Amino acid sequence: MKLWQRTKVAWNVVRNKAPAGTENFTSWFRNGLSIFRGMAGGELASNETIFAAVSRLSNSLAVLPIKLYKEYSPVYEGLNDLIANAPNRNMTSFGFIRLLETHRNVYGNGYAMKEYNRFYEVEALIVLDPTKVEPVVEQDTDELWYMVRGDKGTYYVHNMDMVHINHVQTSQNGYKGISPIDVLRGTIDFDAAVRKFTLDQLDSSIKASFILKLAAHVGADKKKEIWENFAKFYQENGGVIIQEPGVEIKEINRNFIDSKVFEVEKITRSRVATVFNMPVTMVGETDGASYSSMEQMSLEFVTYTLLPIIRQYEQEFNRKLLTPQQRQQGLYFKFTVGALLRGDMATRGDFYFKMIRSGVFKPNEVRAWEELPPESGGDKLHISGDLYPIDTPVEQRKGVSTKNE
Repeated sequence: MKLWQRTKVAWNVVRNKAPAGTENFTSWFRNGLSIFRGMAGGELASNETIFAAVSRLSNSLAVLPIKLYKEYSPVYEGLNDLIANAPNRNMTSFGFIRLLETHRNVYGNGYAMKEYNRFYEVEALIVLDPTKVEPVVEQDTDELWYMVRGDKGTYYVHNMDMVHINHVQTSQNGYKGISPIDVLRGTIDFDAAVRKFTLDQLDSSIKASFILKLAAHVGADKKKEIWENFAKFYQENGGVIIQEPGVEIKEINRNFIDSKVFEVEKITRSRVATVFNMPVTMVGETDGASYSSMEQMSLEFVTYTLLPIIRQYEQEFNRKLLTPQQRQQGLYFKFTVGALLRGDMATRGDFYFKMIRSGVFKPNEVRAWEELPPESGGDKLHISGDLYPIDTPVEQRKGVSTKNE
């Protein structure tokens, strides 16, 4: 849909309110707050397992470099700086991606609205409060819009002006993602009930540590005197107690926490990992882990957890930030996931060794990945024989016969 078409439909939908992308949104702010502020998830702040899962996902995605490419080569201008460095006036790329991903994992949806300059060029991406945004479909045009509930009214933003990252969509409209927190509601409530029960047990448990058994019946004053003597002697002698004739001392042994509480925690971690599609070891569970190396665990995490999420981000950025003409010219956004799959030193060294000797990697490419400066002659591909530049004529290679056999 063209800009004038979006503006025309927006004008009809909001009825005399400024169309999306043309007003300054000053009415969305009040007393220093706005609809752009994030809403802290109560469950996220009170459940360590869910916090660990959301933190792991958001941080893992935020640390990945993202660049604008053209035919496999980075383009260091324009939209690349917007996405890779400063998506808006208040955030770095790390903070932007982490906040958007946190919203996606807490509320099921993350929204970032495009902000234009006077030349209709995207100059910022503003993260919105996901609790105040609702996907809607315009009946006449069947176009997807986003209804944003501001402080002084409702605004409609066309889908091409809104970056939307979500979890699995609901069947109701096919656009709004399901919140993982809602899926885990039963698990959260059960875990909270067990925690409360355990704390109640601790609060209501008796605080005594010893039983003093006397051989004869004594009065209240005598009992008090014996107790005071016992406590004073215990304190002054470093915990050593002398058991006198006629007095039996017995220590009270008790388990404050039922061992089944730890079983509940294991179940909670397993369910959280399942809902967030993560290896259970990523949320603190180590029992039953069968990974032969950290590299294998990272590979599973990247393959089954991060790649679908990364693909969604890349396609949203490609569709919403690049024009069809730019995409036809070979421009695209791409996350660099290789950093998560580099393995340990020995594995990485063996991999580089094989790739260089096979003519796949250039030495300077490997040096760049290892954050080392390039070296002269390192921009050529080599093949073993032993390691000549790949364009070296056969007759110039030592030990290679050029005679017809």
